[in-house]
Amino acid sequence: MDSASGFGPDGYGFKSRHARTLVLKSLPMLVNTVVMKGGFFYNNRLFLKTAIRIIFGIVWLIDGAFKFLFDSPATFTQMVQAAGVSQPAFLMPWFNFWAGVVGQTPQFWFYLIAISETLLGLALIFGFVRKIAYSLGLFLSLIIWAVPEGFGGAYGPSSTDIGTGIIYAIVFLALILINTEFGISRYSLDEWLEGKISWWYKLAEFGDYSARSAKKRR
Repeated sequence: MDSASGFGPDGYGFKSRHARTLVLKSLPMLVNTVVMKGGFFYNNRLFLKTAIRIIFGIVWLIDGAFKFLFDSPATFTQMVQAAGVSQPAFLMPWFNFWAGVVGQTPQFWFYLIAISETLLGLALIFGFVRKIAYSLGLFLSLIIWAVPEGFGGAYGPSSTDIGTGIIYAIVFLALILINTEFGISRYSLDEWLEGKISWWYKLAEFGDYSARSAKKRR
């Protein structure tokens, strides 16, 4: 058959099979180079874990800034009230409760959330009281998901995602696990404060601090 047809020796079919063969042969090498011991992620794991915290902190700082710049107590109240629309009947007491609570003092709840997001962002960026920041961040993320985001619902044919709050909560859980595994973070205020204040680790570290503190700080 003519090669111009795309199915000859120089046509599309041959080139496609050749490309797939090259990809399959190079994939294990790529995975080993990037992921496995000696690869990019392994060699840079200490820097990357810090980068994740800082980038996540910037996200929270932007969230807080946007609330001060573009949001208001009135719109926050409307968001909480709208979260209960079309929700299952067994969830309505939950949403009615929060709609009533927020509706009574909207300024308090709005600025509490906005200030909390801003302070949380700064704590993540600078690595300050990480144990408290991660724990409160996990709790705050779940509250945001469960109240103004309405558990990401109500779910139906037009649903496209489950909300951002639950994803933020998973990231905080990952940060807690990273802290438990790696311990002291070299690129943080906590690392400096732990060298100055004997009890500061109680605010910054998860897991067995006494065993890790004897090791080289990472």
